[in-house]
Amino acid sequence: MIKRIDAYIIKSFIGPFIVTFFVTLFILVMQFFWLYMDELIGKGLGAIDILQLLSLMSTTLVPMALPLGILLASIMTFGNLGEHFELIAIKSSGISLIRFMQPLFILLSILSVGAFVFNNNVIPAANLKAFSLLYDMRNSKPTLNIKAGQFSKGLEGYTIRIGEKGTDGKTIKNVLIYDQSSGMGNDRVIVAESGEMIPSEDGHYLTFRLRNGCKYEEKLNAGGPAANEQTRMYFKQWDKIFDLSSFKMNRTNQDLFKGAYQMMNISQLNESIDSVKKYDVKIQQNIESFINPYLYIFNYKSSATYTRYYQQLLGHKKARVQYANCILSAMRDTFKNACLQQSLSNCRNIKGLLDINVSDASIQNDNLLKYKIEWHRKFTLSFACLLLFLIGAPLGSIIRKGGLGMPMLFSICFFLVFHIISIVGEKLSHSGALPPYAGMWLATSMLLPIALFLINKAKKDSQVFNIETYKVFFKRIQQLFNTSK
Repeated sequence: MIKRIDAYIIKSFIGPFIVTFFVTLFILVMQFFWLYMDELIGKGLGAIDILQLLSLMSTTLVPMALPLGILLASIMTFGNLGEHFELIAIKSSGISLIRFMQPLFILLSILSVGAFVFNNNVIPAANLKAFSLLYDMRNSKPTLNIKAGQFSKGLEGYTIRIGEKGTDGKTIKNVLIYDQSSGMGNDRVIVAESGEMIPSEDGHYLTFRLRNGCKYEEKLNAGGPAANEQTRMYFKQWDKIFDLSSFKMNRTNQDLFKGAYQMMNISQLNESIDSVKKYDVKIQQNIESFINPYLYIFNYKSSATYTRYYQQLLGHKKARVQYANCILSAMRDTFKNACLQQSLSNCRNIKGLLDINVSDASIQNDNLLKYKIEWHRKFTLSFACLLLFLIGAPLGSIIRKGGLGMPMLFSICFFLVFHIISIVGEKLSHSGALPPYAGMWLATSMLLPIALFLINKAKKDSQVFNIETYKVFFKRIQQLFNTSK
């Protein structure tokens, strides 16, 4: 009987979980697409490139969609069971809510382990491919669009104006081309009555087959404007070929992105953290070696000759020299000025070296924080799946509403709270206000007591979210005030 109940609860959960997970993932992918739509449209990107980007981004968004899908499916599952009085029947048979949640808890524990493996191995590779592809797409040039009656500067070194454009998209009339590729201004001008635009099969070249036109070219000579030469050439048909290779999307080497913390797994993050710590020790050693050459008195401290001379100067073996304020008062003016100038120069050099090392140390500290935050993120995803289940299951049994109405509302509210606290904790960790472990586990530590509170209320069949309970409570308060009057 217990095994049948376990199979029944798992079967009741699997269906809503699959639906809610993919719906949530689809919404997040569409949100990403709308965010970057303005930068991707109009660049001649193929459907294969767009689909590849969306598939890669959908993989990277799984860590956000999975907890939300589990939360919504948990509320829906237990809400349906409570709405149809199945939870009451199960509890009346002597099975507690904790025992009823056990099969799903075991299932989601296995899913959490799989989520950790996925987050540690698949997500870094997907991030590497997705962000490198997105970078290339965003930096590719827009497609060449030559409109009739407008000057187009899409081709580098050329300004093109077409008076009329045929309905076939190829026939053109009243063509004017300013060739500025020489870097000497508009020294070449091409005028034609008509022509055709013929793209090559591979799309790398565009040929303007011009008819009944003239080509003007001016050569600048050293003798001034009077010595310049102008060449005029008439043609019946002439082909002007433009190189369109710069409009194609060029793929960047993915190895350039491997150093980012989003593209690392646990072992790589550990290596990066150790490297940063070792480099921090090296920076401290460098500061000492940089400053020592400017501290002359300490450099010559071990010299016996200089020590004897310094002791004599202070009067250890001769009469003590009396100074008014400082040692500079006993120096000649020329030597004093040279000493002051050298001291100021040394201080400036020391400050410059310290500024460089402080800036380098600040960069390394930022990298260390990013590596540690990403390290903790690998684990917070897995625990978030279990935490949101512990919130969703008792919450569904309390509200006793299935479908997508009330469960959707509660799941969005709790997930927004979880997500906002996670972002705040991550920002505090980046700023150094909180240690990385405290910032990344802040949302979990704040929502875990809420989960325990809901489980306790669900075990007692509490009416926390029952509106009628609050109505009765306020009616009693109103009656109390009425009787006191």
